[in-house]
Amino acid sequence: MSIKSNLNFPFSAIVGQERMKLAILLNVIDPTIGGVLIKGEKGTAKSTAVRALASLLPPIEVVSGCPFNCNPKNVFEMCDNCRERYEISGQLNSERTQIKIVNVPLGITEDRLLGTINIEKILKDGKKHFEPGLLAQANRGILYIDEVNLLEDHIVDELLDVSAMGINIVEREGISFSHPSRFVLIGTMNPEEGELRPQLLDRFGLCVEVETVKDIEIRKEIIKRRISFERNPKAFIKKWGVLDRRIGKQILKARRLLKKVDEKEWYYELISKMCILADVAGHRADTIILKAGKAFASWNGRDYVLPKDFLEVSYFVFLHRLVKNPLDEEKSIRELEENLHKIIKDFEDKEERDLTYIIEKKNLIEGHRN
Repeated sequence: MSIKSNLNFPFSAIVGQERMKLAILLNVIDPTIGGVLIKGEKGTAKSTAVRALASLLPPIEVVSGCPFNCNPKNVFEMCDNCRERYEISGQLNSERTQIKIVNVPLGITEDRLLGTINIEKILKDGKKHFEPGLLAQANRGILYIDEVNLLEDHIVDELLDVSAMGINIVEREGISFSHPSRFVLIGTMNPEEGELRPQLLDRFGLCVEVETVKDIEIRKEIIKRRISFERNPKAFIKKWGVLDRRIGKQILKARRLLKKVDEKEWYYELISKMCILADVAGHRADTIILKAGKAFASWNGRDYVLPKDFLEVSYFVFLHRLVKNPLDEEKSIRELEENLHKIIKDFEDKEERDLTYIIEKKNLIEGHRN
């Protein structure tokens, strides 16, 4: 089911919840980060932020009539049918369409999610017949799972598998069909209604907790904006449209910069030390910190990463992966943050010394030339 976005509350008009908005934007810049899980009470703008995304992003070019939103300019982003047609003709008709936000409802079946191969039609016509599911609609868009903790575990497993691979493969009685399924994965949940299993939590790239705002001035502003939106949605959206378009342009710029961000040996050393200090299981967190740090740098208009960038995104990466002390959870998190700051400071000092040396050496060489 696709969420309509023509009268959604603007992203830029959401008051506070800066961490949540940043975690979402990092995944929009680099979907390979693996999605974001937003944990929080009801009424904390989780769904509002997700629905507002569609208006930030520009239309995409898709193959005309293709249910999988295939990219007509990249054979590696095509379904089996489009690829066969492209190899025969060398080109495909295309059209532009708005990015979709596809909602995964509770109680969804595996066939409705993944799609199914129609064996009866294959036996009758002698051709492959695939009936697309929600993952087909979500390709090159946003897949939104509200109350992900209430979905059946095997459904969440399937979703996360496809999200990691970027391709949906359906097999039935020896017949298989595959199509691209690359999307920004966003899950929301209220911890009071139950938790996800640790194995499933770890599969989400980032996690962020949102809380009810306690500041009086901020709460007043939330009320004012919500009432203003309800009274005249079109006027309110028009008022905030300038800022939304600015965010959209910043996302596109960040995506271009991301391709230019290099990787240095000290990135790997710093990230490794951070993950060892956090005592996270496995190695998924290491890769995600690298990707999120690069996305954060590009979001801030840089084609290079600073040590503090990895510190900024570590909150999102470690939040759902820490082995917390049940007797004093706040203390264990506070101690980790203090130790992470020390590591980052050491690397910042080293980077500053290296940069000073490079500048001095460059000035010395230019002085000799003059």
